[in-house]
Amino acid sequence: MTQTVSFDSLNSATDGRVLVPGDPGYDEARTLWNGEIDRRPAVIVECLSAADVAAAVTFAQEQALEISVRGGGHSFSGASAGEAGMMINLARMNQVVVDPEARRVRVGGGATMADMDAANQAYGVAVTGGVISHTGVGGLTLGGGMGWLTHLMGLAIDNLVSAEVVLADSSIVRASADEHPDLFWALRGGGGNFGVVTEFEYRTQRLGPEVHVGLFFWSMDNGSAALRLARELLPTLPARAGAVIGAGMSAPPAPFVPEQYHFAPGYALIVAGYGTAAEHAAMVAPIRDSLPPLFEFVSPLPYAGLQQLLDDSAPWGIRGYEKALDITELSDEVIAVITEHAGKKTSPMSFMPIFILDGAFAAVGEDETSFGGARTRHYVCNIVAAAPDNDTLSIDRTWVRETWEALRPLASNSAGYVNFMAETDDDRVRAAYGAKYERLADIKYRYDPANVFHRNANIKPARSS
Repeated sequence: MTQTVSFDSLNSATDGRVLVPGDPGYDEARTLWNGEIDRRPAVIVECLSAADVAAAVTFAQEQALEISVRGGGHSFSGASAGEAGMMINLARMNQVVVDPEARRVRVGGGATMADMDAANQAYGVAVTGGVISHTGVGGLTLGGGMGWLTHLMGLAIDNLVSAEVVLADSSIVRASADEHPDLFWALRGGGGNFGVVTEFEYRTQRLGPEVHVGLFFWSMDNGSAALRLARELLPTLPARAGAVIGAGMSAPPAPFVPEQYHFAPGYALIVAGYGTAAEHAAMVAPIRDSLPPLFEFVSPLPYAGLQQLLDDSAPWGIRGYEKALDITELSDEVIAVITEHAGKKTSPMSFMPIFILDGAFAAVGEDETSFGGARTRHYVCNIVAAAPDNDTLSIDRTWVRETWEALRPLASNSAGYVNFMAETDDDRVRAAYGAKYERLADIKYRYDPANVFHRNANIKPARSS
Protein backbone atom coordinates (compact mmCIF):
# COMPACT_ATOMS: atom_id res chain seq x y z
CA MET A 1 0.00 0.00 0.00
CA THR A 2 1.52 3.31 -1.02
CA GLN A 3 1.65 6.25 1.31
CA THR A 4 -0.82 8.25 -0.80
CA VAL A 5 -3.37 5.43 -0.88
CA SER A 6 -2.91 4.82 2.84
CA PHE A 7 -3.59 8.42 3.74
CA ASP A 8 -6.44 8.66 1.26
CA SER A 9 -7.99 5.73 3.09
CA LEU A 10 -7.58 7.56 6.39
CA ASN A 11 -9.14 10.65 4.85
CA SER A 12 -12.21 8.70 3.80
CA ALA A 13 -12.59 7.30 7.33
CA THR A 14 -12.61 10.71 9.07
CA ASP A 15 -14.50 13.98 8.75
CA GLY A 16 -11.55 16.15 9.82
CA ARG A 17 -8.62 17.16 7.65
CA VAL A 18 -5.76 14.71 7.12
CA LEU A 19 -2.51 16.59 6.62
CA VAL A 20 0.89 15.39 5.41
CA PRO A 21 4.14 17.37 4.98
CA GLY A 22 3.71 20.02 2.31
CA ASP A 23 -0.05 20.37 2.76
CA PRO A 24 -1.47 23.83 3.53
CA GLY A 25 -2.00 24.01 7.29
CA TYR A 26 0.43 21.19 8.11
CA ASP A 27 3.07 23.41 9.73
CA GLU A 28 0.49 25.31 11.76
CA ALA A 29 -1.08 22.07 12.98
CA ARG A 30 2.24 20.55 14.12
CA THR A 31 3.53 23.68 15.90
CA LEU A 32 3.75 23.53 19.67
CA TRP A 33 3.97 26.18 22.38
CA ASN A 34 7.56 25.26 23.23
CA GLY A 35 9.56 26.75 20.37
CA GLU A 36 12.47 24.39 21.01
CA ILE A 37 10.36 21.46 19.76
CA ASP A 38 10.31 21.08 15.96
CA ARG A 39 9.00 17.65 15.00
CA ARG A 40 7.40 16.52 11.75
CA PRO A 41 4.71 13.85 12.05
CA ALA A 42 4.13 11.68 8.98
CA VAL A 43 0.44 12.53 9.21
CA ILE A 44 -1.77 14.84 11.26
CA VAL A 45 -5.47 14.11 11.74
CA GLU A 46 -7.49 17.18 12.71
CA CYS A 47 -10.30 15.31 14.41
CA LEU A 48 -13.83 16.68 14.69
CA SER A 49 -15.40 13.93 16.81
CA ALA A 50 -14.69 10.92 18.97
CA ALA A 51 -15.46 8.79 15.91
CA ASP A 52 -12.66 10.55 14.01
CA VAL A 53 -10.28 9.85 16.89
CA ALA A 54 -11.29 6.18 16.94
CA ALA A 55 -10.68 5.87 13.20
CA ALA A 56 -7.27 7.52 13.58
CA VAL A 57 -6.29 5.19 16.44
CA THR A 58 -7.27 2.17 14.35
CA PHE A 59 -5.35 3.38 11.30
CA ALA A 60 -2.22 4.25 13.26
CA GLN A 61 -2.01 0.77 14.75
CA GLU A 62 -2.64 -0.91 11.42
CA GLN A 63 0.22 1.10 9.91
CA ALA A 64 2.52 0.86 12.98
CA LEU A 65 2.55 4.65 13.42
CA GLU A 66 3.44 6.01 16.85
CA ILE A 67 0.54 8.09 18.18
CA SER A 68 0.89 11.52 19.75
CA VAL A 69 -2.13 13.48 20.99
CA ARG A 70 -2.23 17.27 20.76
CA GLY A 71 -4.78 19.19 22.78
CA GLY A 72 -3.44 22.65 23.58
CA GLY A 73 0.12 21.73 22.57
CA HIS A 74 1.43 23.42 25.71
CA SER A 75 3.68 20.84 27.38
CA PHE A 76 7.34 21.67 28.00
CA SER A 77 8.32 18.14 26.93
CA GLY A 78 6.68 18.38 23.51
CA ALA A 79 4.88 15.08 24.12
CA SER A 80 2.07 16.05 21.74
CA ALA A 81 4.25 15.82 18.62
CA GLY A 82 6.29 12.82 17.53
CA GLU A 83 8.69 12.44 14.65
CA ALA A 84 7.34 10.51 11.64
CA GLY A 85 4.28 9.15 13.47
CA MET A 86 0.64 10.23 13.66
CA MET A 87 -0.47 13.34 15.52
CA ILE A 88 -4.10 13.23 16.63
CA ASN A 89 -4.85 16.95 16.76
CA LEU A 90 -7.89 17.87 18.83
CA ALA A 91 -7.67 21.65 18.37
CA ARG A 92 -10.92 21.80 16.40
CA MET A 93 -12.74 19.89 19.15
CA ASN A 94 -12.83 22.97 21.36
CA GLN A 95 -16.56 23.28 21.96
CA VAL A 96 -17.75 24.24 25.46
CA VAL A 97 -21.37 23.72 26.55
CA VAL A 98 -22.49 25.16 29.89
CA ASP A 99 -25.55 24.01 31.83
CA PRO A 100 -25.95 26.77 34.44
CA GLU A 101 -28.89 25.11 36.18
CA ALA A 102 -27.15 21.78 36.70
CA ARG A 103 -23.83 23.55 37.40
CA ARG A 104 -22.10 21.44 34.76
CA VAL A 105 -19.91 22.22 31.78
CA ARG A 106 -18.88 19.90 28.96
CA VAL A 107 -15.54 20.78 27.37
CA GLY A 108 -14.03 19.38 24.18
CA GLY A 109 -10.64 17.73 24.46
CA GLY A 110 -9.00 20.40 22.29
CA ALA A 111 -10.28 23.43 24.23
CA THR A 112 -7.96 25.86 25.97
CA MET A 113 -8.51 27.45 29.34
CA ALA A 114 -9.49 30.65 27.53
CA ASP A 115 -12.20 28.75 25.63
CA MET A 116 -13.59 27.26 28.84
CA ASP A 117 -13.35 30.48 30.86
CA ALA A 118 -15.13 32.54 28.21
CA ALA A 119 -18.06 30.12 28.02
CA ASN A 120 -18.30 29.69 31.80
CA GLN A 121 -18.13 33.39 32.54
CA ALA A 122 -21.11 34.07 30.29
CA TYR A 123 -23.05 32.34 33.10
CA GLY A 124 -20.94 33.54 36.03
CA VAL A 125 -19.40 30.14 36.82
CA ALA A 126 -15.89 28.70 36.85
CA VAL A 127 -13.80 25.53 37.20
CA THR A 128 -10.23 25.28 38.46
CA GLY A 129 -7.87 25.89 35.56
CA GLY A 130 -4.24 26.83 35.16
CA VAL A 131 -2.56 30.23 35.31
CA ILE A 132 -1.83 30.57 31.57
CA SER A 133 -4.99 30.94 29.48
CA HIS A 134 -3.68 29.27 26.31
CA THR A 135 -2.95 26.03 28.19
CA GLY A 136 -5.01 23.09 26.94
CA VAL A 137 -7.77 21.88 29.24
CA GLY A 138 -6.99 18.23 28.50
CA GLY A 139 -3.33 17.97 29.41
CA LEU A 140 -3.72 20.18 32.45
CA THR A 141 -6.68 18.21 33.80
CA LEU A 142 -5.29 14.72 33.24
CA GLY A 143 -2.22 15.51 35.34
CA GLY A 144 -4.26 17.10 38.15
CA GLY A 145 -4.87 20.73 37.21
CA MET A 146 -3.86 23.41 39.70
CA GLY A 147 -4.48 27.14 39.36
CA TRP A 148 -5.98 30.22 40.96
CA LEU A 149 -9.00 28.30 42.27
CA THR A 150 -7.21 25.33 43.88
CA HIS A 151 -7.68 26.70 47.41
CA LEU A 152 -11.40 27.24 46.81
CA MET A 153 -12.32 24.30 44.54
CA GLY A 154 -9.46 21.83 44.62
CA LEU A 155 -7.77 20.56 41.47
CA ALA A 156 -9.48 20.34 38.09
CA ILE A 157 -9.74 16.56 38.61
CA ASP A 158 -11.59 17.13 41.89
CA ASN A 159 -14.37 18.75 39.85
CA LEU A 160 -14.41 16.20 37.03
CA VAL A 161 -17.74 14.37 36.75
CA SER A 162 -17.13 12.24 33.66
CA ALA A 163 -14.94 11.89 30.59
CA GLU A 164 -15.53 10.54 27.09
CA VAL A 165 -12.51 8.43 26.14
CA VAL A 166 -11.31 6.70 22.99
CA LEU A 167 -9.42 3.61 24.13
CA ALA A 168 -6.51 1.80 22.51
CA ASP A 169 -8.91 -0.72 20.94
CA SER A 170 -10.74 2.26 19.33
CA SER A 171 -13.87 1.79 21.44
CA ILE A 172 -15.52 4.92 22.83
CA VAL A 173 -16.55 4.85 26.49
CA ARG A 174 -17.67 7.27 29.16
CA ALA A 175 -15.80 7.05 32.45
CA SER A 176 -17.41 8.24 35.67
CA ALA A 177 -18.01 7.10 39.24
CA ASP A 178 -20.63 4.68 37.86
CA GLU A 179 -19.13 3.70 34.50
CA HIS A 180 -15.61 2.29 34.26
CA PRO A 181 -14.79 3.61 37.74
CA ASP A 182 -11.25 2.21 37.59
CA LEU A 183 -10.58 4.19 34.41
CA PHE A 184 -12.20 7.27 35.93
CA TRP A 185 -9.88 7.02 38.94
CA ALA A 186 -6.84 6.65 36.68
CA LEU A 187 -7.77 9.60 34.45
CA ARG A 188 -7.87 11.89 37.47
CA GLY A 189 -4.12 12.42 37.72
CA GLY A 190 -2.68 9.58 35.63
CA GLY A 191 -2.10 11.71 32.54
CA GLY A 192 -2.72 10.69 28.93
CA ASN A 193 -1.83 7.04 29.50
CA PHE A 194 -5.25 5.46 29.19
CA GLY A 195 -6.78 6.82 26.00
CA VAL A 196 -7.69 10.01 24.17
CA VAL A 197 -10.15 12.10 26.19
CA THR A 198 -12.45 13.81 23.73
CA GLU A 199 -14.76 15.46 26.28
CA PHE A 200 -14.54 16.46 29.94
CA GLU A 201 -17.55 17.15 32.13
CA TYR A 202 -16.99 19.28 35.25
CA ARG A 203 -18.94 20.64 38.20
CA THR A 204 -18.86 24.43 38.30
CA GLN A 205 -19.23 27.01 41.06
CA ARG A 206 -20.56 30.55 41.01
CA LEU A 207 -17.66 32.93 40.54
CA GLY A 208 -17.08 36.22 38.74
CA PRO A 209 -17.45 37.98 36.48
CA GLU A 210 -15.43 40.37 38.69
CA VAL A 211 -12.69 39.28 41.06
CA HIS A 212 -9.98 41.24 42.87
CA VAL A 213 -6.23 40.98 42.50
CA GLY A 214 -3.28 42.33 44.43
CA LEU A 215 0.22 42.06 42.97
CA PHE A 216 3.07 43.08 45.29
CA PHE A 217 6.70 43.24 44.13
CA TRP A 218 9.94 43.44 46.11
CA SER A 219 13.59 43.75 45.13
CA MET A 220 15.97 40.79 45.10
CA ASP A 221 17.50 42.10 48.32
CA ASN A 222 14.16 41.63 50.06
CA GLY A 223 13.64 38.07 48.83
CA SER A 224 14.04 36.37 52.21
CA ALA A 225 11.65 38.78 53.88
CA ALA A 226 9.11 38.43 51.04
CA LEU A 227 9.14 34.63 51.30
CA ARG A 228 8.82 34.72 55.08
CA LEU A 229 5.85 37.06 54.68
CA ALA A 230 4.27 34.64 52.20
CA ARG A 231 4.93 31.77 54.61
CA GLU A 232 2.92 33.55 57.31
CA LEU A 233 0.14 34.88 55.09
CA LEU A 234 -0.76 32.10 52.67
CA PRO A 235 -1.96 29.48 55.19
CA THR A 236 -4.36 32.08 56.62
CA LEU A 237 -6.13 32.96 53.36
CA PRO A 238 -9.94 32.71 53.47
CA ALA A 239 -11.66 30.06 51.38
CA ARG A 240 -12.54 32.45 48.54
CA ALA A 241 -8.96 33.41 47.72
CA GLY A 242 -5.87 32.13 45.92
CA ALA A 243 -2.22 33.08 45.60
CA VAL A 244 0.99 32.47 43.64
CA ILE A 245 4.58 33.42 44.56
CA GLY A 246 7.00 34.47 41.82
CA ALA A 247 10.64 34.08 42.97
CA GLY A 248 13.21 35.71 40.71
CA MET A 249 10.42 37.06 38.54
CA SER A 250 11.24 40.05 36.34
CA ALA A 251 8.81 42.95 36.58
CA PRO A 252 6.79 43.27 33.38
CA PRO A 253 6.86 46.46 31.28
CA ALA A 254 3.20 46.99 32.16
CA PRO A 255 1.47 50.37 32.66
CA PHE A 256 1.08 49.74 36.39
CA VAL A 257 4.84 49.15 36.84
CA PRO A 258 6.99 52.28 37.33
CA GLU A 259 9.33 52.56 34.36
CA GLN A 260 12.49 52.28 36.46
CA TYR A 261 11.44 48.78 37.52
CA HIS A 262 10.66 47.39 34.06
CA PHE A 263 12.40 43.98 33.71
CA ALA A 264 13.97 44.32 37.18
CA PRO A 265 14.23 40.91 38.88
CA GLY A 266 12.58 40.48 42.24
CA TYR A 267 9.91 38.64 44.17
CA ALA A 268 6.19 38.87 43.49
CA LEU A 269 3.23 37.79 45.57
CA ILE A 270 -0.09 37.75 43.73
CA VAL A 271 -3.22 37.35 45.86
CA ALA A 272 -6.63 36.92 44.23
CA GLY A 273 -9.91 37.39 46.09
CA TYR A 274 -13.32 36.13 44.99
CA GLY A 275 -15.41 38.01 47.52
CA THR A 276 -16.05 41.75 47.95
CA ALA A 277 -13.58 44.58 47.41
CA ALA A 278 -13.60 45.26 51.16
CA GLU A 279 -12.75 41.63 51.93
CA HIS A 280 -9.85 41.71 49.50
CA ALA A 281 -8.59 45.03 50.88
CA ALA A 282 -8.57 43.59 54.39
CA MET A 283 -6.76 40.49 53.15
CA VAL A 284 -3.91 42.35 51.43
CA ALA A 285 -3.49 45.21 53.93
CA PRO A 286 -1.07 43.19 56.12
CA ILE A 287 1.20 42.67 53.11
CA ARG A 288 2.07 46.32 52.58
CA ASP A 289 2.04 46.97 56.32
CA SER A 290 4.54 44.18 57.02
CA LEU A 291 6.89 44.73 54.06
CA PRO A 292 6.31 47.80 51.86
CA PRO A 293 6.77 46.71 48.23
CA LEU A 294 8.65 48.49 45.44
CA PHE A 295 5.28 48.75 43.70
CA GLU A 296 1.86 47.17 43.83
CA PHE A 297 -1.17 46.70 41.64
CA VAL A 298 -4.48 46.23 43.46
CA SER A 299 -7.59 46.29 41.31
CA PRO A 300 -10.81 44.54 40.36
CA LEU A 301 -10.47 42.41 37.23
CA PRO A 302 -12.74 40.18 35.19
CA TYR A 303 -12.09 36.58 36.20
CA ALA A 304 -10.95 35.88 32.63
CA GLY A 305 -8.45 38.73 33.08
CA LEU A 306 -7.03 37.04 36.17
CA GLN A 307 -6.65 33.85 34.13
CA GLN A 308 -4.68 35.83 31.51
CA LEU A 309 -2.59 37.84 33.99
CA LEU A 310 0.57 35.74 33.53
CA ASP A 311 0.16 34.98 29.82
CA ASP A 312 3.02 37.30 28.87
CA SER A 313 5.36 35.22 31.01
CA ALA A 314 4.81 32.25 28.69
CA PRO A 315 4.15 33.49 25.14
CA TRP A 316 3.58 31.05 22.31
CA GLY A 317 6.87 30.04 20.67
CA ILE A 318 9.11 30.68 23.68
CA ARG A 319 11.80 28.08 24.38
CA GLY A 320 11.15 26.34 27.69
CA TYR A 321 12.43 23.82 30.21
CA GLU A 322 11.29 23.09 33.76
CA LYS A 323 11.71 20.89 36.82
CA ALA A 324 9.61 20.92 39.98
CA LEU A 325 9.45 19.44 43.45
CA ASP A 326 7.13 19.41 46.43
CA ILE A 327 8.09 21.28 49.60
CA THR A 328 6.23 20.74 52.87
CA GLU A 329 7.02 24.19 54.26
CA LEU A 330 8.82 27.36 53.23
CA SER A 331 11.37 26.70 55.95
CA ASP A 332 14.32 28.98 56.56
CA GLU A 333 16.50 26.39 54.80
CA VAL A 334 14.23 26.34 51.73
CA ILE A 335 14.11 30.13 51.64
CA ALA A 336 17.91 30.30 51.84
CA VAL A 337 18.28 28.02 48.81
CA ILE A 338 15.65 29.86 46.77
CA THR A 339 17.15 33.27 47.45
CA GLU A 340 20.66 32.01 46.72
CA HIS A 341 19.67 30.68 43.29
CA ALA A 342 16.76 32.87 42.10
CA GLY A 343 19.04 35.68 40.91
CA LYS A 344 21.35 33.41 38.92
CA LYS A 345 19.04 32.97 35.95
CA THR A 346 19.96 34.71 32.67
CA SER A 347 16.71 35.23 30.77
CA PRO A 348 14.31 37.84 32.17
CA MET A 349 11.51 35.33 31.52
CA SER A 350 12.96 32.55 33.69
CA PHE A 351 11.66 32.40 37.26
CA MET A 352 10.32 30.15 40.02
CA PRO A 353 6.52 30.12 40.41
CA ILE A 354 5.55 28.61 43.77
CA PHE A 355 2.02 27.31 44.38
CA ILE A 356 0.44 26.52 47.73
CA LEU A 357 -1.88 23.49 47.71
CA ASP A 358 -4.29 23.58 50.63
CA GLY A 359 -7.92 24.33 51.45
CA ALA A 360 -10.29 22.35 49.22
CA PHE A 361 -7.30 20.52 47.74
CA ALA A 362 -6.41 19.02 51.11
CA ALA A 363 -10.02 18.04 51.83
CA VAL A 364 -9.87 15.31 49.16
CA GLY A 365 -8.81 11.86 50.34
CA GLU A 366 -5.34 10.62 49.43
CA ASP A 367 -6.68 7.68 47.42
CA GLU A 368 -9.79 9.27 45.92
CA THR A 369 -7.85 10.20 42.77
CA SER A 370 -4.61 9.10 41.13
CA PHE A 371 -2.98 12.51 41.67
CA GLY A 372 0.72 12.01 42.22
CA GLY A 373 1.27 14.42 45.09
CA ALA A 374 0.34 14.28 48.76
CA ARG A 375 -3.10 15.62 49.69
CA THR A 376 -1.78 17.42 52.75
CA ARG A 377 -0.96 21.11 52.61
CA HIS A 378 2.30 21.72 50.77
CA TYR A 379 4.01 23.89 48.17
CA VAL A 380 4.89 23.04 44.59
CA CYS A 381 8.07 24.83 43.58
CA ASN A 382 8.41 25.02 39.81
CA ILE A 383 11.74 26.12 38.34
CA VAL A 384 11.18 27.46 34.83
CA ALA A 385 13.68 28.38 32.13
CA ALA A 386 12.06 30.45 29.37
CA ALA A 387 14.10 32.16 26.67
CA PRO A 388 13.68 33.53 23.16
CA ASP A 389 16.65 31.57 21.78
CA ASN A 390 18.24 28.17 22.29
CA ASP A 391 21.59 29.50 23.53
CA THR A 392 20.00 31.39 26.42
CA LEU A 393 17.74 28.43 27.13
CA SER A 394 20.79 26.19 27.39
CA ILE A 395 22.29 28.47 30.04
CA ASP A 396 19.08 28.62 32.04
CA ARG A 397 18.48 24.89 31.68
CA THR A 398 21.66 24.49 33.71
CA TRP A 399 20.29 27.03 36.21
CA VAL A 400 17.09 24.99 36.56
CA ARG A 401 18.97 21.77 37.17
CA GLU A 402 21.37 23.30 39.68
CA THR A 403 18.54 24.98 41.60
CA TRP A 404 16.55 21.74 41.65
CA GLU A 405 19.58 19.81 42.93
CA ALA A 406 20.06 22.34 45.71
CA LEU A 407 16.40 22.06 46.77
CA ARG A 408 16.15 18.28 46.40
CA PRO A 409 17.41 17.37 49.90
CA LEU A 410 14.66 19.60 51.34
CA ALA A 411 11.82 18.23 49.19
CA SER A 412 9.01 15.92 50.27
CA ASN A 413 8.73 14.66 46.67
CA SER A 414 11.64 15.54 44.40
CA ALA A 415 9.92 14.12 41.29
CA GLY A 416 7.29 16.83 41.59
CA TYR A 417 4.03 17.43 39.75
CA VAL A 418 3.75 15.39 36.52
CA ASN A 419 2.50 18.40 34.55
CA PHE A 420 5.75 20.20 35.40
CA MET A 421 8.05 17.50 33.99
CA ALA A 422 10.09 18.38 30.92
CA GLU A 423 11.83 15.00 31.28
CA THR A 424 9.66 11.95 31.96
CA ASP A 425 12.03 9.04 32.54
CA ASP A 426 10.71 5.90 34.23
CA ASP A 427 12.27 6.50 37.64
CA ARG A 428 10.93 10.04 37.83
CA VAL A 429 7.40 8.97 36.88
CA ARG A 430 7.42 6.13 39.40
CA ALA A 431 8.62 8.49 42.11
CA ALA A 432 5.95 11.06 41.26
CA TYR A 433 3.12 8.55 41.77
CA GLY A 434 4.68 6.63 44.64
CA ALA A 435 2.45 3.85 45.98
CA LYS A 436 -0.23 4.62 43.36
CA TYR A 437 2.02 3.60 40.48
CA GLU A 438 1.30 -0.14 40.70
CA ARG A 439 -2.46 0.41 40.72
CA LEU A 440 -2.12 2.70 37.70
CA ALA A 441 0.03 0.09 35.95
CA ASP A 442 -2.70 -2.53 36.48
CA ILE A 443 -5.32 -0.21 35.00
CA LYS A 444 -2.98 0.63 32.14
CA TYR A 445 -2.71 -3.08 31.32
CA ARG A 446 -6.49 -3.39 31.38
CA TYR A 447 -7.10 -0.52 28.95
CA ASP A 448 -3.85 -0.22 26.97
CA PRO A 449 -1.83 -3.44 27.29
CA ALA A 450 0.38 -2.64 24.29
CA ASN A 451 1.21 0.86 25.62
CA VAL A 452 -0.18 2.53 22.50
CA PHE A 453 -0.45 5.82 24.41
CA HIS A 454 3.10 6.26 25.65
CA ARG A 455 4.09 9.78 24.63
CA ASN A 456 3.46 11.18 28.11
CA ALA A 457 4.70 10.72 31.66
CA ASN A 458 4.42 7.06 30.81
CA ILE A 459 3.04 4.39 33.09
CA LYS A 460 4.05 0.99 31.77
CA PRO A 461 1.40 -1.78 31.64
CA ALA A 462 1.73 -4.05 34.65
CA ARG A 463 2.27 -7.20 32.57
CA SER A 464 3.71 -7.83 29.15
CA SER A 465 1.26 -7.41 26.30
